[in-house]
Amino acid sequence: MEHTSFVGRTRLLASLRQRLQESRLITVTGIGGVGKSRIALRLAHQVRRRFRDGVWYVDLARLQDPAMVYHTITAALGIADQSPREGSDTLAEWLAEREILLILDTCEHLVDACAQLTEDLLGTAPHLRILATSRRSLNAAGEHTVAVPPLSVPGEGPSENPFTNEAVELFGTRASAVVPDFAVDEDNVAAVAELCRRLDGIPLAIELAAVRLRTLSVEQILALLADRFSLLAGASRTALPRHQTLRAAIGWSHELCEPAERLLWARLSVFAGDFDLEAARQVCAGDALPAGRILDVITGLVDKSVLLSFATPAGQRYRLIDTLRQYGGEWLDKLRETQDLRRRHRDYYLRLAELSEHSWSGPRQVHWFSRMRQEHDNIRVALDYCLSTPGEERVGLELLSALWFLWVACGFAREGVVYLERALTASPTPSRERCKALWVLAYIRSAQGDMAGALAAAERCSTDAVRVGDSGAVLLATKMQGTAAMLQGDAKKATALLGVAIEFHRGGRELNPGLLPAIVELSMVLLAQGEFEEAETLLADCLQVCQERGELWLRSYA
Repeated sequence: MEHTSFVGRTRLLASLRQRLQESRLITVTGIGGVGKSRIALRLAHQVRRRFRDGVWYVDLARLQDPAMVYHTITAALGIADQSPREGSDTLAEWLAEREILLILDTCEHLVDACAQLTEDLLGTAPHLRILATSRRSLNAAGEHTVAVPPLSVPGEGPSENPFTNEAVELFGTRASAVVPDFAVDEDNVAAVAELCRRLDGIPLAIELAAVRLRTLSVEQILALLADRFSLLAGASRTALPRHQTLRAAIGWSHELCEPAERLLWARLSVFAGDFDLEAARQVCAGDALPAGRILDVITGLVDKSVLLSFATPAGQRYRLIDTLRQYGGEWLDKLRETQDLRRRHRDYYLRLAELSEHSWSGPRQVHWFSRMRQEHDNIRVALDYCLSTPGEERVGLELLSALWFLWVACGFAREGVVYLERALTASPTPSRERCKALWVLAYIRSAQGDMAGALAAAERCSTDAVRVGDSGAVLLATKMQGTAAMLQGDAKKATALLGVAIEFHRGGRELNPGLLPAIVELSMVLLAQGEFEEAETLLADCLQVCQERGELWLRSYA
C-alpha cells in the first residue's frame, strides 16, 4: 500500500513495463532511499491487468533467516503450509498453471537464497514473472537488472524548467503536505532547486528535508544542510558520494531531533516491522527515558516523519522504515545498548506469547489470532536472538512452545518446524522445556500430515518426560501418539491413546492442545468405525465446552 502520492519516474516506469514483457526476471537495483520499493509497487499497479492470476507482493526486508524465504513467499501467496520435505515443489506446482507477477521486495541480504529460488520457480512455472528489488543484483540465470537512478535535479538538462523537474516536484508535493499553503514559486524555486541538487535527487533525503518546513524556511534548510554536509563530509571515506549524501541527510534529521527522540529512535531499531505503544514502553523505557515520556517522544518522531503511524483494528501502531531503522541500529551500537535492548525485546515477546497461549482458548481467540500474526516479524527477531546467542537456547524453546497455536492454527506450520528443529538441536539435554517443544513439534507435524515425523517426536517427548518427571508432557505425548495412530489408520491404538488423554484432561483448564483436539480426533476414529452415537455424544460435549469458553477454532472442527 502506498502511503503518499507517487511523483515522477515516467520514463523509468515505461522502460520497466517494456522490460517486463521481454524478461521473466527483472531486478530493480539502487542505493537505499532511492525509491526501489515505491517504483515496484507503482509498476505493479500499472501492469496488474496483464496477469490473469494477479500481482503478489512479498516483503523480505525484515527476514533474517535465508531458510525462511520459501515459507515467506508461500505465506504471502496464501498457500497452505506443507511438510518441509516437499521443498519448493509445492510452490512451483501452485504457480505452474498461473499467470502471476511475483514481487520480491528487498532481497540484498538474502541474495543467494532468492537467486536459487527464482531460478527453480522460473524453470517450472512457464507463465511466472518475477520483479525483485535489491541493492545489488541477484546474479540469477536469465536476470535482467535495471538500475534506479536518483531523481533528475535542476541543471542536468540544458534548458530544463525547474518547475517541472522531478526532484523539485517531489519536494513541493511533500512540503505542501507538511505546510498546506506552501508552493514552489518564483521566490523560492532557486533555493528549492539548489536544495535538491545538494541532496543529489535522492527521494528519501528530499522527503526528510521537506519535513523541516514546519519550523524553517527553504533558505534556512539549505544553509543548515550545507553546514551539516561540511560536518559529516568525513563520516565515511569508503562510501559512494550518494551514500554519503543520504547518510548526511538522515544524520541532519537525527541531529535536529531532541536528545530523547534520538535515544528512542535508536532503541526502536530493535523492532522489526511495526509495534504498538505498550511494546515501545516495555522495551525502550529506561535511563534518560522514563515510560511516561514514551508517547510524547513517539509523537515527536511521527511529527518529524521518522516514524510512520497507522491505525489497525487493535489500535495505533508505528514503524521505522528500514533505512531509518538501520541508521538507528548503528547509533544503538554506539550507545552499547544493542544486546540489552535485544534481550528486553525478546523478553517482551516471550511474555506476550505466554499471555496469548493462556488466552487462546477463551473468548478473545480471534483477537489473539490477529494480534500474533501482526507480531510475526518481531517474533522472528526474538527467536533469532535466542538461537544465535549462547546461553539463550532454552528460552528459545519456551518462546517457540508457547506459540504452538501460531504454528498449528495460524498458518505458519512449516516455519514452526524449521525453528523447533534448530532449537531442539541446540538444546539436546532432556528438560521440561525440551519436552514441551517435542510435543509441539509432534502436533505441527501431525497437522502437516507427516505421521512418521509426528510419532518420532511424540515418542522422544515421552521418553524425555519420564526422565525429567514431567507428567503433563507424558500425557500430551500420549495424546500426540494417539493422533499419529489415527492418521496412520490404526483405530484400536488411536482409541486407546486418545481415550487416556481425554480421561486425564477432563475437568482440567487446559482445553488446548489436550482435551478438545483429542475429543475431535477420537470422534473421527469412531465415525470411521461406524460408532455414530458415541461420536455424536463426544462432539456434543465438545461443542458445549467450546460455547462456554468462547473457543472457536476447535468448535469449527466439532
